[in-house]
Amino acid sequence: MFDPVLLRSFLAVEQSGGFTAAARRLGLRQSTVSGHIARLEKAVGRELFLRDTHTVELTADGTAMVGFARSILDAQDQAQRYFAESTLAGRLRFGASEDLVARGLPQILLEFRRSHPMVDVQLTVGLSKEVHAQLRAGELDLAFVMRRPGEMHGDLVDRDRLVWAGPRDAAWDPSTPVPLVSYPTPSITRQCALAALEQARMASRQTCLANSRAGLRAAVLAGLGYIVHAKSLLPADLVPVGGRLGLPDPGEVEFVLVTRQSTPTAPARALMDAIRGNNVRLGQGETPE
Repeated sequence: MFDPVLLRSFLAVEQSGGFTAAARRLGLRQSTVSGHIARLEKAVGRELFLRDTHTVELTADGTAMVGFARSILDAQDQAQRYFAESTLAGRLRFGASEDLVARGLPQILLEFRRSHPMVDVQLTVGLSKEVHAQLRAGELDLAFVMRRPGEMHGDLVDRDRLVWAGPRDAAWDPSTPVPLVSYPTPSITRQCALAALEQARMASRQTCLANSRAGLRAAVLAGLGYIVHAKSLLPADLVPVGGRLGLPDPGEVEFVLVTRQSTPTAPARALMDAIRGNNVRLGQGETPE
């Protein structure tokens, strides 16, 4: 329905302010550009431009089409780059945070390796700040990690709410310190939990430090305490309990891609496109244990 050639002519008219300027910009005849716009308007069944002898202005539908056209052309460009690079080869040292690699990321990596079998992916898993430090030290080429809002490193892929999580039957006596289960320092979620408790002037006690997501889940299910965790990435059998227990809001976390070089290698760029194109899957599916 939306021919990319027509969309490019449409955006050229919108950006240039007229059909003649758009034709010069595209290296086409004015009549060709006018024909492209007419065909696009026929395809959508709406008028996209208001024209008179002096001006060309977008209609309300035309304004909406600007956003759609850019998204469609961007997606097409990403797809073309992705499939054009099916002969990529080389080593890609990729680091990911413990929580992100536990859910939808394995399927994305599996499909990436099927599409690019000559790329040797070497995966490192750890806490976000540890993985980021390895990247800065030159030990990784690409990292997919979490950051706190306000931090500037990396390119944003998605964001999520942080929640206090526990079993469905969780109960806590508010006259006692909050029992905290967390990754060790420099865990981002641990920092957010302690900051929220401090701001609310609520005491806490560390009941378990675990280096793995499985360890956190086991400790919480054993009744040792509660974790602060990205909501979309919660381990199996754990649910948000903060509102019911009166625990303070720990805020948000952001998921970002960070590269070692300002210009990523071709394998790194291909994996970045795959992750961005599938970010909706990152919170889906639990990894078998």
